[in-house]
Amino acid sequence: MELDWETFKKMFPNLAREIASGNQKLPINSVRTETSAGENAASADMFRHYNPDVIDFIRRCDTNAQAEEIISYMERRGEISKEYAEELRKQLKEKGVRSFGTKKEENYYLKRAGLT
Repeated sequence: MELDWETFKKMFPNLAREIASGNQKLPINSVRTETSAGENAASADMFRHYNPDVIDFIRRCDTNAQAEEIISYMERRGEISKEYAEELRKQLKEKGVRSFGTKKEENYYLKRAGLT
């Protein structure tokens, strides 16, 4: 969906004002095309009954080749659909492995939970 700036300003006046001011306060450093996965990752109690998804595993990767291996593995196991795997591959090819988010380092979950 494409909007011209004037239509955008009418539909989203506060967002347009924030964009125009150049004073954005929330960086966007990853993209999730599956809404439910993004909502689960953003929940306040994210570690209770948390099961990492394909994006979590991709964020552990250093290279596009490693990420492709993860996508193929999860597709083969039936953990992600063929269609979703293709979307991930397209994003990987066009934007690279870091488009899925910053790299999750060793003990990422323990650190985020405040246990280390």
